[in-house]
Amino acid sequence: MLLLLSGIAPAASFSCSSASSPDEKAICADRELSEKDVRMATTYDMLRKVVLMGGRGALQDEQTAWLQKRRECGKNTVCLSHLYDDRINTLDSQYQHIVASLNR
Repeated sequence: MLLLLSGIAPAASFSCSSASSPDEKAICADRELSEKDVRMATTYDMLRKVVLMGGRGALQDEQTAWLQKRRECGKNTVCLSHLYDDRINTLDSQYQHIVASLNR
Protein backbone atom coordinates (compact mmCIF):
# COMPACT_ATOMS: atom_id res chain seq x y z
CA MET A 1 0.00 0.00 0.00
CA LEU A 2 2.85 2.41 0.73
CA LEU A 3 4.09 2.04 -2.82
CA LEU A 4 0.69 3.00 -4.17
CA LEU A 5 0.65 6.18 -2.14
CA SER A 6 4.22 7.26 -2.87
CA GLY A 7 3.32 8.55 -6.33
CA ILE A 8 0.63 10.92 -5.12
CA ALA A 9 1.42 14.58 -5.70
CA PRO A 10 1.57 16.63 -2.52
CA ALA A 11 -1.78 18.28 -1.95
CA ALA A 12 -4.25 18.15 0.88
CA SER A 13 -7.26 15.87 0.56
CA PHE A 14 -9.46 18.97 0.72
CA SER A 15 -9.51 22.21 -1.23
CA CYS A 16 -6.83 24.52 0.14
CA SER A 17 -8.49 27.46 -1.59
CA SER A 18 -11.42 27.10 0.80
CA ALA A 19 -9.38 26.26 3.93
CA SER A 20 -10.68 28.41 6.74
CA SER A 21 -9.70 26.82 10.06
CA PRO A 22 -6.19 27.11 11.54
CA ASP A 23 -5.55 23.37 11.18
CA GLU A 24 -6.56 23.36 7.51
CA LYS A 25 -4.40 26.41 6.77
CA ALA A 26 -1.43 24.81 8.54
CA ILE A 27 -1.87 21.59 6.53
CA CYS A 28 -2.05 23.50 3.25
CA ALA A 29 1.06 25.52 4.15
CA ASP A 30 3.18 22.49 5.06
CA ARG A 31 4.16 19.94 2.39
CA GLU A 32 4.74 17.12 4.87
CA LEU A 33 1.39 17.65 6.57
CA SER A 34 -0.32 17.90 3.21
CA GLU A 35 1.20 14.58 2.16
CA LYS A 36 0.15 12.99 5.45
CA ASP A 37 -3.37 14.31 4.95
CA VAL A 38 -3.58 12.70 1.51
CA ARG A 39 -2.17 9.44 2.84
CA MET A 40 -4.61 9.39 5.76
CA ALA A 41 -7.59 10.21 3.53
CA THR A 42 -6.59 7.56 0.97
CA THR A 43 -6.13 4.90 3.65
CA TYR A 44 -9.45 5.86 5.26
CA ASP A 45 -11.22 5.62 1.90
CA MET A 46 -9.71 2.20 1.15
CA LEU A 47 -10.66 0.95 4.61
CA ARG A 48 -14.25 2.19 4.20
CA LYS A 49 -14.51 0.07 1.07
CA VAL A 50 -13.47 -3.18 2.78
CA VAL A 51 -14.92 -2.84 6.27
CA LEU A 52 -18.12 -4.78 6.86
CA MET A 53 -21.37 -2.80 6.83
CA GLY A 54 -21.73 -3.01 10.64
CA GLY A 55 -18.29 -1.47 11.17
CA ARG A 56 -18.71 1.50 8.84
CA GLY A 57 -20.61 3.59 11.36
CA ALA A 58 -17.96 3.03 14.01
CA LEU A 59 -15.21 3.88 11.50
CA GLN A 60 -17.00 7.09 10.55
CA ASP A 61 -17.48 8.00 14.24
CA GLU A 62 -13.76 7.44 14.86
CA GLN A 63 -12.90 9.67 11.91
CA THR A 64 -15.24 12.42 13.12
CA ALA A 65 -13.64 12.29 16.57
CA TRP A 66 -10.18 12.37 14.99
CA LEU A 67 -11.11 15.44 12.90
CA GLN A 68 -12.19 17.19 16.10
CA LYS A 69 -8.81 16.40 17.67
CA ARG A 70 -7.14 17.75 14.54
CA ARG A 71 -9.08 21.02 14.90
CA GLU A 72 -7.92 21.25 18.51
CA CYS A 73 -4.29 21.24 17.33
CA GLY A 74 -4.97 24.52 15.55
CA LYS A 75 -1.88 25.67 13.66
CA ASN A 76 0.51 23.61 15.82
CA THR A 77 2.32 21.58 13.17
CA VAL A 78 4.01 19.27 15.69
CA CYS A 79 0.63 18.37 17.18
CA LEU A 80 -0.84 17.85 13.71
CA SER A 81 2.07 15.71 12.57
CA HIS A 82 1.83 13.40 15.60
CA LEU A 83 -1.92 13.17 15.23
CA TYR A 84 -1.60 12.22 11.55
CA ASP A 85 1.08 9.62 12.30
CA ASP A 86 -1.13 7.99 14.92
CA ARG A 87 -4.23 8.01 12.70
CA ILE A 88 -2.38 6.65 9.67
CA ASN A 89 -0.91 3.83 11.77
CA THR A 90 -4.34 3.00 13.22
CA LEU A 91 -6.08 2.97 9.85
CA ASP A 92 -3.27 1.03 8.20
CA SER A 93 -3.35 -1.60 10.96
CA GLN A 94 -7.12 -1.97 10.60
CA TYR A 95 -6.82 -2.27 6.83
CA GLN A 96 -4.02 -4.87 7.04
CA HIS A 97 -6.02 -6.88 9.59
CA ILE A 98 -9.08 -6.99 7.30
CA VAL A 99 -7.04 -7.88 4.23
CA ALA A 100 -5.23 -10.64 6.14
CA SER A 101 -8.53 -12.08 7.37
CA LEU A 102 -9.87 -12.13 3.79
CA ASN A 103 -6.84 -14.09 2.63
CA ARG A 104 -7.27 -16.88 5.17
